[in-house]
Amino acid sequence: MIITRRTALAALGVSLLTPRSGFAQAANTIRIGILQDGSGPYSYLGEAGSVACAHQAAKEVSEASGLQVEFLTADHQNKPDIGVNIARQWLDQGVDALMEFNNSDVALAVSPLVAEKDRVILGNNVGSATFSGKACTANNTHWVFDTAMLARAVGTAVVEEGGDSWFFIRADYSFGKALTDDTTAVVEKKGAKVIGQVAMPLGTADFASALLQAHASGAKVVALAGGDLLNCVKQAEEFNLSGAGQKVACLIIYISDIHSLGLKATKGIELTESFYWDLNDRSRAFTKRVSAAMGGKSPNMGQAGAYSAVHHYLNAVADLGVAAAKASGRATVARMKQNPIQDDVLTHASMRADGRVVSDVYLFEVKSPEASKNEWDVYTVKKVLSPEEAWRPMSEGGCPLVKT
Repeated sequence: MIITRRTALAALGVSLLTPRSGFAQAANTIRIGILQDGSGPYSYLGEAGSVACAHQAAKEVSEASGLQVEFLTADHQNKPDIGVNIARQWLDQGVDALMEFNNSDVALAVSPLVAEKDRVILGNNVGSATFSGKACTANNTHWVFDTAMLARAVGTAVVEEGGDSWFFIRADYSFGKALTDDTTAVVEKKGAKVIGQVAMPLGTADFASALLQAHASGAKVVALAGGDLLNCVKQAEEFNLSGAGQKVACLIIYISDIHSLGLKATKGIELTESFYWDLNDRSRAFTKRVSAAMGGKSPNMGQAGAYSAVHHYLNAVADLGVAAAKASGRATVARMKQNPIQDDVLTHASMRADGRVVSDVYLFEVKSPEASKNEWDVYTVKKVLSPEEAWRPMSEGGCPLVKT
């Protein structure tokens, strides 16, 4: 059984949950708080799609195990202090797991509190590799992507294709810098040169100056690092960088972005994701189950990660028993690390000692309008990377849980 409640937001960002009839059932109910960007620049990356995917996972596990699951949602407004306040109120009221985030700074701020309260984090939209690196805890799990994976997957593949000189246009905040730094380390190790970079403030609409610098650099690869660069993708097509022999590589972009921008503007772009709806029969079946609740859209990898995270977490709860799972988040995460990850989203997936979920990762190229068969048929698979190829080794992450 799944119960849904959306919290009303007060000036601080959240209102206290009020007791109601049936509240006593919380002792037998797993409560999951979806803490996300509900109205800001990253809201479209998760929001209703992640909620739909999380609910689908809960429905499937509940039907098989009899678990009762309740969801709560709130908007952290991309402010760590608001995120911590919401998390504290939820945890004090018996929420067992927090998920989503859409913002690494919020996730990193909330993480110590969750560890202190011994609950669980399902970090399905957390980009910073630090979250399962130096900032890892025994209560954290980390899903579908991070800066280290994106850098290794895209950087290695593009250099091997001849991209031996790079210019970065990055978002001017921590995620954009981390993604640029991680990719720089990868491509330089492969023998490529980084000619330059330019940082653009959050919310920038006009990327003409950045694109002119990229064009003038003569770099073979113009890499876009950050989730706030969709206008840059559109304007790059207008600048005809490909006609000048320059390849655009998006280090982080979602299928929803490609759909929004259109194939004319994005054709030929190389990117990486750990999920795509049309990979195989399982991914297509999963998408069919959730698409109606998403208004006919296909889930992006972050939204699909919400399904995988909730599915695996609730299976661990069912194994342990609700009372034991509610008593110790660390024990629940330990069971998650022991259990195989079996769902219709990730392939060859497992959870490591640092909480990092690793899986196959796919290097895609965006199709031309002429090659696409329908509005969500947007990718051609160029390469499949195994977990060992795609993800940063635990020995390099600095997680204190990992014994070297």
